[in-house]
Amino acid sequence: MQALYYPAFDQLEIRDVEDVAPKPDEVKIKVAACGLCGSELESVKNHSPRRPPPLVMGHEFCGVIAEAGSAVKDWAVGARVVSNSLVPCGKCVRCDRGDTHLCATRQIFGMHRPGAFAEYVNVPARCLIPWPEGLPAEAAALAEPMANGVHVVRVSKHLPGNTALVIGAGPIGLFCQQALQVLRGANVYVADLSPERLAVAKKLGAVRVINPREEDVTKVIMEETAGEGADLSVDAVGSGLTKRTSLDAIRPGGASVWIGLHENSMTFDSYGITLPEKQVLGTYAATIEELKLSLDLMAAGKVDALSWVQRFPLSEGVTAFRRMLAAKGNDIKAVICP
Repeated sequence: MQALYYPAFDQLEIRDVEDVAPKPDEVKIKVAACGLCGSELESVKNHSPRRPPPLVMGHEFCGVIAEAGSAVKDWAVGARVVSNSLVPCGKCVRCDRGDTHLCATRQIFGMHRPGAFAEYVNVPARCLIPWPEGLPAEAAALAEPMANGVHVVRVSKHLPGNTALVIGAGPIGLFCQQALQVLRGANVYVADLSPERLAVAKKLGAVRVINPREEDVTKVIMEETAGEGADLSVDAVGSGLTKRTSLDAIRPGGASVWIGLHENSMTFDSYGITLPEKQVLGTYAATIEELKLSLDLMAAGKVDALSWVQRFPLSEGVTAFRRMLAAKGNDIKAVICP
C-alpha cells in the first residue's frame, strides 16, 4: 500500500509499505482523511527523539472498516469510524480512574505504532467511535485536535470565568478558542504574530485579536478587563515568552492552561503565582468521551473545522509537510486524504 514515509531525518517520501493483517482485536481501516499535527511538523523540523524514523506518522484520522479481526464483535466491515489518537492499556491505575489519555503504557499512532498517512491503518477496536453521517472526512479527522480544546475546557471547569485569552492561532489555538466559546460562552481574545491566522480567529468569533508585534498583549487584556486580567488563558505556543505572558495576563485567582510544547525550560517570577493565587494547569490529549463530544459539536455545526483547512491527496503528502513547515499565509492546517 502507498504511504507517506519518514525513512530518516530530513527525508519524506511516498513509497509502498507492507500491508499487515489486523490482529484479532483490531480492524483495518481504509483511511479517508488524516490531519497533519504540529507535533509531527516539530518532529521533522527538530529531529525529535519522540518520533525517530523510520516511521509512518499520522494520528488524527477517520475512515471505513475494510477488515475486522476474529475477536471483533461490535464493528462490521463498511462501518464509518473515527479513531482515538492513542491506545490506552485499559488496565492500569490511570485507566481505572478514567485518565485513559494518561495511561502509563499508552501507544500513539505514528509514534509507537504505524500511523494513518497511508491507504490503510490497523486500529484496536476499542479505540473507535462512529463517524457521524453528513460530516465531511476532513472535519471528522480533526475531532482529535478539537478534543484537545474540549479537554482544556474540562480541566479548567472548576473556575468561573467569562473572559479568556488564547495565545497562538494555530490549529490547537483555534480549536481551543472555539471550545471556550461553545462550551463556556466565553469572550475570547486571540494573540498571534500572523495576520492571516488572526483573521481566521476573528472570523471564528474572537472578540478581539492581538498582534504582539503591534500591541502589548498583557496591556490590551488589562485595558479590556478594567485592570483585572483575563479569567483564563491558554498558551497554545509553549515558548518561555508566551508562558510568561499567559501568567501576566490573568486576574488574581485566575488560571493559565499550558498546551503548547515549543520550549521545555523557562524562568518566571514565582511570587507572581503565589501572591495573587494564580493556577497553572497542564493539559495533554483527550479522552474518547471528549472525542465524541467534539464530533457532536462539528456535526451540529457549532465548530468550524473546514473553512481554514488545506486538503492534499496522499500523493502530495510531502508538499503538505513542506508547506505547513513554512507556515506562510493561509497554510494553517493540512489534511491528507488518501
